[in-house]
Amino acid sequence: MKAPIFRGAAVAIITPFTETGINYEEFARIIEAQLAGGTDAIVVAGTSGEAATMSDAEHKAAIKFVVEQVKGRVPVIAGTGSNDTSYAIQLSQYAESVGVDGLLVVTPYYNKCTQKGLFAHYKAIAESVKTPIILYDVPSRTGVGIQVPTYVELAKIPNIVAVKEANGDLSKILRLRAAVGDDLVLYSGNDDQIVPILSLGGQGVISVLSNVAPADTHKMCQAYFDGDVQTAAELQIAYSDLIDALFCEVNPIPVKVAMRKLGFAAGPLRAPLCEMEPAHEAQLEAALRNHGLLK
Repeated sequence: MKAPIFRGAAVAIITPFTETGINYEEFARIIEAQLAGGTDAIVVAGTSGEAATMSDAEHKAAIKFVVEQVKGRVPVIAGTGSNDTSYAIQLSQYAESVGVDGLLVVTPYYNKCTQKGLFAHYKAIAESVKTPIILYDVPSRTGVGIQVPTYVELAKIPNIVAVKEANGDLSKILRLRAAVGDDLVLYSGNDDQIVPILSLGGQGVISVLSNVAPADTHKMCQAYFDGDVQTAAELQIAYSDLIDALFCEVNPIPVKVAMRKLGFAAGPLRAPLCEMEPAHEAQLEAALRNHGLLK
């Protein structure tokens, strides 16, 4: 097996904004709360971090800040994907230069390239850096998915080590595992499929839920690794209401609202994301209360 960058629950961390930029003081507080809660790794500038609406300067500064704040206590993985191969290379090289432990590279959105183009895109990025790369398959957002034969070819590239699967199709994930075996480490990209993907040999999750429940998301994975499948399954089932609430509107709208409710200065959502519908906010608040996260 290629070496996992992390094992367990990695938080897809939100970015706390002000009206004019990033709130670094609060970012540090959120990071420390995650570490205290047992998070196994931190993923910065991903979907939950609103990387799509960060300026280039903000994107780079956020990555550097998290590396410096974490100080090697857990792996730091930077989202460096783009629909522009040359920009993805530039961002990946920058992230490597400031000391990240891994790169999370989403499939190139909007362009909807062919599988041949997708392979060439990832190969070019991988050859530009030495840092381990996690492929990120989320076709509901990008319009293009990585097909199993493409995974087989990508797995032959030494520093492409893992995949975050957020396609929601467990049958496809089964076929992926059958085709590549241990040549790609498998991580869940969906909080409602953590235990099912662990049962297919997954090594953990890149999680939105971990923002608000880091200890139990870690515990869900660790229980499974320790052979206590019943506890892992019970946690997966118990958190179904909160997971549903965190995805009742497009991520990261609910999780940023949740973090505000938990006392963090998560700040505004960046347009075109907007505030939650009242009924959805009530659903979210009820789920947080159900798990004792709100009094």
